[in-house]
Parts: sequence; C-alpha cells; structure tokens
Amino acid sequence: MKSAAEYLEAPVFYLTYPTGEEAENVPVVAYDEAVRAIEAALADAAEYKYLLMRALRRQVAPSVETAPAAEATLRPLFPTDDAQELAA
Repeated sequence: MKSAAEYLEAPVFYLTYPTGEEAENVPVVAYDEAVRAIEAALADAAEYKYLLMRALRRQVAPSVETAPAAEATLRPLFPTDDAQELAA
C-alpha cells in the first residue's frame, strides 16, 4: 500500500512569504496533480477493498442459518401508556 506522498508525481513546493521565508512548512501542489493523486488513491482503495473482501469470503466457512432463539423476549425501550397507568 502506498503512502499519500507516493501518489504525487509532480514537484511539491513549499509556500513562502514575499521575504523568501518558508511559511510554516506548508507543501503546495497544483490542483490538477492533487485531483489526479486522489483519483489514483481511490482506485487503489477500491482494488484493496475487492482483494480484502475476496480473502474474507475464502476464510469464512459456510455457516448454518440459525433461527432466533425462542426464549428471547422483546421489551419496549420506553414505557407504553398502559405501563405508565399501571405504575401510577
């Protein structure tokens, strides 16, 4: 997997003040080069995602579908009107 800097093939300049001093060491790249680098990174990410999902599918053994447990009960998160009347 590439680092972010490896996607940039264009020269990287550092922002400078009119006096010639570097301004907080901020790298500057042309907009078109930045867009191209982002598109390349997204294309690689899609490929890595495909490869990862394929590897996960091969690792997971087919499982038997399980039904929900019969003894599981559903309880409301908030009291209903009937429950409030009973508590009062």
